[in-house]
Amino acid sequence: MPEVTAYHESGHALMAVVVGAQVDTLTIEPDYDDLPERSGDTKVRWELSRFTQRELYEKMILVALAGPVAEMIYSGDPFHPGQLPEWAEDWSEAWTQAAHLISNEAKRMAYLEQTTAQLHQLLSRDDYWAALAAISDELLAHETIEGEQVAEITAIWLAN
Repeated sequence: MPEVTAYHESGHALMAVVVGAQVDTLTIEPDYDDLPERSGDTKVRWELSRFTQRELYEKMILVALAGPVAEMIYSGDPFHPGQLPEWAEDWSEAWTQAAHLISNEAKRMAYLEQTTAQLHQLLSRDDYWAALAAISDELLAHETIEGEQVAEITAIWLAN
């Protein structure tokens, strides 16, 4: 379902912009090159000098989990992001980054679950959801969009 994939990738892209990363591209027609087969892809670039190491881990976790959370909101299904095979790569990324912050696995799981709940609440807000939907619409219309478009859309909907 391209709509679900568009919302998923738009979640990653929106959160990347919100936390200060640079979105290069997002697509629902990815090249499979040497990477695992996937239905979408979001390329994010981090300006490492802008963040402390801890901030970087926290922000990378948010970006990783935002795709599954956007998909949960879109579908209305309250899945755990660590339990669906489609989200295994996102969960693995969040788990790996969280390991730098929390060594105890039970506490790490609780942290990621709490972060997922907070993201769900944030992305469900009218302004965030409108931005996410606008990004998704562009992605569905063009299959691949550039980071500049994501930044423009985000600025329109999330202007304070």
